[in-house]
Amino acid sequence: MLSLLAMKVENFAEKIASTIGEHTENVGRIAAGLKAAGDPLRLQVLSVLASDSFGVLELCQIFDAKQSGMSHHLKVLSRAGFVDTRREGNTLFYRRSDALIGDTQKQLRNSIYAAAQSLPLNNEIEKNLAEVYGRRAEASRAFFRSHADAFKKQSELIASFDVYGPEVGKLLTRTNFNETKHALEIGPGVGEFLSSLSATFDQVTALDSSEPMLKQSQAHCIKEELDNIDFICGDTNECRNWQEHFDCAAINMVLHHTPSPQKIFQDVAFALKTNAVLLVSDLGAHDQDWVREACGDQWLGFNAEELKNWASNAQLKAGESRYLSLRNGFQIQIHQFIKK
Repeated sequence: MLSLLAMKVENFAEKIASTIGEHTENVGRIAAGLKAAGDPLRLQVLSVLASDSFGVLELCQIFDAKQSGMSHHLKVLSRAGFVDTRREGNTLFYRRSDALIGDTQKQLRNSIYAAAQSLPLNNEIEKNLAEVYGRRAEASRAFFRSHADAFKKQSELIASFDVYGPEVGKLLTRTNFNETKHALEIGPGVGEFLSSLSATFDQVTALDSSEPMLKQSQAHCIKEELDNIDFICGDTNECRNWQEHFDCAAINMVLHHTPSPQKIFQDVAFALKTNAVLLVSDLGAHDQDWVREACGDQWLGFNAEELKNWASNAQLKAGESRYLSLRNGFQIQIHQFIKK
């Protein structure tokens, strides 16, 4: 009897100790979160990271800060669970964390994120941020200016259009559109997918920031006698001129070349009608750094959840998905998103 009572007392004591330990751990994490958010610069870093990921040197430029100081702030934010990293070759990019945590910590984190995003960035930070994006965009444009004629051959080192194009085309034909008046393709490359869009929609807009690549698209369409396509040289900021205009948009193997993939989702979603469809094909996350020089890639692919999160933030609901594994170690993912 005494031994049974002793066992019950011991079990009860273990439960109490566990509860106290868990409570103490939560208090410590909440305190760390409050401390991390209690610095004006760190709050502004969280504000900037809400829309993109940046390397430490880019953040130093944006905030005119020394690398040692910025690294310290990022370490504090990381320990508090506010930021995590993704590796792109030899560079670490910092982004706002969406890792799963306890309810209380999640409420605190979301409140701090919301507070950070409500803070206006001063003109100097906005100017520096624009310069960082401008440098990324110019690197992409410079590559395509120099390699436009050989781009198709270079891109086939990873995957030719014949590999992923038919799969995107099947997803296009399986989609029930409310209307088929207007379609948009971002970065049409040499124009191969424009044939499918031209056959499905009354009018198609081809938007590309590289004039040499756009000329290749035009040449393809002339050869294929496609006469319902408008060609515009510009980036996705142009989408802000087309509010709720398109019934479909396609972004094929483009995001890994762009300065800000998340912004692409936001811009294109703005131009889509309600219930319109966005088709995205791109590389899965990989570690083959040679593609930067050979193919002009700025990002080493993406995790599927990353793309879906960006789409969700742009009010796009995930639909069908397809994954193709290639012999050279790359994976291509194809997603359908619907404008809410």
